[in-house]
Amino acid sequence: MSAQKPLIALTPYHNTEKDELYMRPAYLKAIRAVGGIPIILPLDFDHEELERIVAMFNGFLFTGGPDLHPFHFGEETQIHCGNVSPKRDHLELELLQLAIKARKPILGICRGIQLINICLGGDIYQDLPSQFFEDFPVAHTQPFSYEIPSHTVTVIPDTLLSRIAGKTTIQVNSMHHQAIRRLAPGLNASGFAPHGLTECVEMQEYPTFFLGVQWHPEYLWEQDDAARGIFAEFVKAAKQH
Repeated sequence: MSAQKPLIALTPYHNTEKDELYMRPAYLKAIRAVGGIPIILPLDFDHEELERIVAMFNGFLFTGGPDLHPFHFGEETQIHCGNVSPKRDHLELELLQLAIKARKPILGICRGIQLINICLGGDIYQDLPSQFFEDFPVAHTQPFSYEIPSHTVTVIPDTLLSRIAGKTTIQVNSMHHQAIRRLAPGLNASGFAPHGLTECVEMQEYPTFFLGVQWHPEYLWEQDDAARGIFAEFVKAAKQH
């Protein structure tokens, strides 16, 4: 195992009105806190450049952000679908495929878990309030600070998430209006919100770290062991690559 800190590539947020890239500092702080070096990627790589990026970096974090275009999972645009970034969709879908092929450690957060599921052949609810019925509607877009949990997630035993969390129920925050509907082939759901909404996915046959979570552990890691453990195990795996 290399003694050097692993390089972690992060996909950027994209202001489509100004065509500007940016990053929420919470991701960078979380990666650095557990021994990784976070690097923010551009969006305009070609295929050959992406292959070099995958070879250079030790791990890949697919961050939160806007909705993915519904055409990527074969649907028309639902009336409540939000803004999209075609540049980001194109970059992330190709990058994820290459990173999986190279068996690099992968972490997807919020949009990232949806990207993983779509890339591998699943689909999503384009808008939870109008497509996912709950008799007691959970605040998937919480009304208070991101550092405060808003609902629970039931953790499935004998999974990567259960090994990280060390318990059967965790408390998470929630800032999304889309979520996994039909799980992609090859993925396993390892965490569920109340009423059965998928909150965490894994690929159990994957030889290294592979995890997608619907919540935002980058805002919880300073106070929550499970959230910190997600980043710690991701960066630990990246040290091997």
